[in-house]
Amino acid sequence: MSRLPTSTVVVTALALTSSSTASAQVSATVSSAPSTAAAPASAPAQASAQASAQAPAPATPTIVPAAGLQADVRILRSAYEQMHPGLYRYNTPAGIDSAFTALATALDHDLPLADVYRELSIFLGRIRCGHTYANFYNQRRAVAAEILQGHDRLPFRFRWIDRRMIVTRNFSTDPRLVPGTEIVSVDGVPGATILARLLPVSRADGGNDAKRISNLEVQGTDRYEAFDVYYPLFFPTAGLERMLRALPPGRSDTITSRVTVLTDSQRKSTAASDPTDSSGSPWSTTWISPRLALLRMPTWALYNSHWDWHRYLDSVFTALDRQPTPDLIVDLRGNEGGLDIGNEILAHLTSSDLRLVAYQRRVRYRRIPDDLRPYLDTWDTTFANWGAQAVGPVDGFYRLVRYDDVPGGDLIRPAPHRFRGRVFVLVGPANSSATFQFALAAQQHKLATLVGQPTGGNRRGINGGAFYFLRLPHSGLEADLPLIGTFPDTPQPDAGIDPDVLVTPSVADIARGVDSELTAARALAEAGRPPAGS
Repeated sequence: MSRLPTSTVVVTALALTSSSTASAQVSATVSSAPSTAAAPASAPAQASAQASAQAPAPATPTIVPAAGLQADVRILRSAYEQMHPGLYRYNTPAGIDSAFTALATALDHDLPLADVYRELSIFLGRIRCGHTYANFYNQRRAVAAEILQGHDRLPFRFRWIDRRMIVTRNFSTDPRLVPGTEIVSVDGVPGATILARLLPVSRADGGNDAKRISNLEVQGTDRYEAFDVYYPLFFPTAGLERMLRALPPGRSDTITSRVTVLTDSQRKSTAASDPTDSSGSPWSTTWISPRLALLRMPTWALYNSHWDWHRYLDSVFTALDRQPTPDLIVDLRGNEGGLDIGNEILAHLTSSDLRLVAYQRRVRYRRIPDDLRPYLDTWDTTFANWGAQAVGPVDGFYRLVRYDDVPGGDLIRPAPHRFRGRVFVLVGPANSSATFQFALAAQQHKLATLVGQPTGGNRRGINGGAFYFLRLPHSGLEADLPLIGTFPDTPQPDAGIDPDVLVTPSVADIARGVDSELTAARALAEAGRPPAGS
């Protein structure tokens, strides 16, 4: 495995980034020298990306013996009960005990590896943590080839609108499946039934089902789409054809369509360009009009990027300062998180020192148990022993003061080039880590108007900041184990952030190719609507 350069390891007191492909630039590593900072929570997403490289699928499925599966359950239970900071955030001890018992029962006989992965995913989903899952990007090459890279991808992209599967782009040979078409059923199973069956394994924090639904869309933005992985596990079908019942826009009667599934390579070839490509800028800035600028930021996962995003942001706000622009739209849709870029944006928006809301950081251990060491892999050896930085324990937690030593929360000071106009931030359920924290601060301090749908994440706090990759030795599967939990000082709702202006995309918008959120933000700017809270 390659080593993660110490210079790319960045964590601040608030940002807990996502463990999805938002972290596409972080390499697999077990640090050979202690460092003084924890890597962003999204690091595990690509920690073993090379291990997940395409490999020939085995001719016959791997069968995992029951005895080994039971041993894996014991290892999983020991690690999570002793180390996971959010295990009981949304569950009681009795509920978690029941979930472990159910997992052991499901794995009490020899099983194909794919079935083991499915049952493990069901269990991990019960923890209701957006950073806890059998990470697609951290599985071994052979595991990825067998259960993640099948010839079983539905030949279209889609979104869930009111829990209806709506085509956004068609890759089948049937030209009738135009954008805006509702896929009423697949092989006789209603779309709503498919979503309901997959929802429990979709990672999200607490009761934030909007994030779970968003994860299960296929939009060509990730190397592995969660729907592509889970759908064949829960709805296995032989053969390469699927029978669709569909309702194209403008019709009152449904059609039937027999389509051929795509291979994993074909799906990958249809994906949008990788926004984390280190060769250039993943962001863009355009002036929609002399009075309105648009800054698109599809990712903040720039850990190994050679591109100087600090310089880019400064140049944008310098240009906005020199060429006075009344309104700015910041597009964060689809951006789970990454580096703590939000704080730098806030510095360009505030006219005075800005104190962010303080969250306590807590861990469940001071030193990892010796018997778990063989199964724990990460990029930073200092995670093994927090030492004096872990204060306590109190109520089963140590308070981690290593990164939480600023009284009252992070302090952001104004940047030289401040934007004095109005700011509209396009948000949605994908915003679940660093982008969630930015949206929360921007709204609370009335620095921007949030436009779109409720965010992902959770106001009760999230888990992340540092990770172990728990390697279950008998099945060969990996499960992400977040180490740091953030907890608010005051009670908070089990929810993401509600936008100031709710915009819900419609099927008609998709059919017409209308960008609902951007259209709404432009209308607000052009109408001269005052900023939120004024």
